[in-house]
Amino acid sequence: MLPAYRKILVLAFLFTLPLVNPWVRGDGVGYYAYIRSLLVEHKLDFSNDWRAGNLSFTMGRVHADGSIDPRQYTRTGRLDNHWAVGPSVLWAPFLVPVHAAMLTLQRFGAHVKPDGFSRPYVVAMALATALYGFLGLGLSFRFACLHVEERWALLATLGIWFASSLPVYMYFNPSWSHAHSVFVVAAFLWYWHRTRQGRTLRQWVILGLISGLVLDVHYANIAVLLVPLLESLEGYWRGWRAGGRGQVSGDRESGTGNREQVRGGREIANRKSSIGNCLPLLAGNLLYCLATLIAFLPTLITRKIIYGHPLEFGYSEGVGFQWECPHLIGVLLSSDHGLLLWTPILILAVAGLFLFLKRNRRLAAYFITVFVALCYLIGGDSTWDGLSSFGNRYFISLTPIFIVGLAVLFSEVAALLKRDRATLALASSLTGLLILWNFAFIFQWGMHLIPVRGPISWKQMAHNQVAVVPARVMTKVEAYFGNRRAMMQQIEQEDIRQLEEQHSAVSGQ
Repeated sequence: MLPAYRKILVLAFLFTLPLVNPWVRGDGVGYYAYIRSLLVEHKLDFSNDWRAGNLSFTMGRVHADGSIDPRQYTRTGRLDNHWAVGPSVLWAPFLVPVHAAMLTLQRFGAHVKPDGFSRPYVVAMALATALYGFLGLGLSFRFACLHVEERWALLATLGIWFASSLPVYMYFNPSWSHAHSVFVVAAFLWYWHRTRQGRTLRQWVILGLISGLVLDVHYANIAVLLVPLLESLEGYWRGWRAGGRGQVSGDRESGTGNREQVRGGREIANRKSSIGNCLPLLAGNLLYCLATLIAFLPTLITRKIIYGHPLEFGYSEGVGFQWECPHLIGVLLSSDHGLLLWTPILILAVAGLFLFLKRNRRLAAYFITVFVALCYLIGGDSTWDGLSSFGNRYFISLTPIFIVGLAVLFSEVAALLKRDRATLALASSLTGLLILWNFAFIFQWGMHLIPVRGPISWKQMAHNQVAVVPARVMTKVEAYFGNRRAMMQQIEQEDIRQLEEQHSAVSGQ
């Protein structure tokens, strides 16, 4: 029997499964192309994926006659697919059996299409994405329970789950990589924390394999790997200092020459002791790096095939990174998908991370460092706003950290007020309001009541939340569950219209 709090999470997942939207769209075309092309065509040929892509994806890539723009090909003759291969690795255990079943049915005369595009494939992909997102949330909940009471961990998990950008990429756009990031980052942090005390060489290898998968899913997830780096640097420092405190007795009454020999011997002994203290950690780190590299091979191999070099990731043609002047304020506070303004529950979560310093200074410092590092990494990117993004989607990978921060905030408020029930009622009400606000905002974004790209008007957004969304939501919800295909086509057409307007505006300047 599952404990009560975990039952609530499972029930929430089951009740929200009908929200899963089985389609491949936008960046998802690139993510999904790896597994589809390998399953069906047994090679990394993405031509059919590009032709089958949604209109906003094929614009500028595929001509009206079905031919692909020559500029889409790399110097190796492959299509430029810079999207990460990790999601396809995670989809494989679900799609391989589906493909085998489809081939078997075709062999027995059934009229099926084992092409990777038909509904069984896309449904399996979408459900797998939702499952990975839920598993990541479950691991995040368990991780938070190590530091706060279960009720606060549960409330924080539900809050981040439904009041952040995660629902868009766990349900509405399941072919993107962000729900997968929640899973791999949560698995990484959970296993890292579980093995912190006396990690064996075998555990270092497992942690490295998870770390490689973290990078396979999304390259920006490298910020999370600062955690074992900081931990190891701290371990080396402690080991070196422990060796330096070793004592070698000497004879004070001996002559100067003898004292120099004793001092020299003491220094050599201390140095050997320091090195000896650090060797086990060094061996673990080397195995960890090797395992990470092995797990990262799917990325390196596909980069070699597509671009001709394993370290060419396909982003060199853009504006590039602005390391000296990143858009840090914009990443957090811009109307152009600013993290904290679009998903305000994360203001509470980040505040909770600083309160976490009172409970576990080392772990909180690690998490804050990861958050700041990702802010800097994303802020330096020319596409720091996520382009067509709900909120700043790049930070969805930090869902486990945000859940811990929010849970700690709730727990600290309860300790301050010394009234758990009152705090629970207050926190639940606030979380519920933020969830409602978030879903109304998602509705605006999905229905193109606000621009999906570029900055928005907060005045218009607030007006829509109160006056427009309540009037339209029931009709659109019925359409979503009753005639979803037609609704998706309407959304796609509106997206095309806004894209063309933006292109016309840029051309006219």
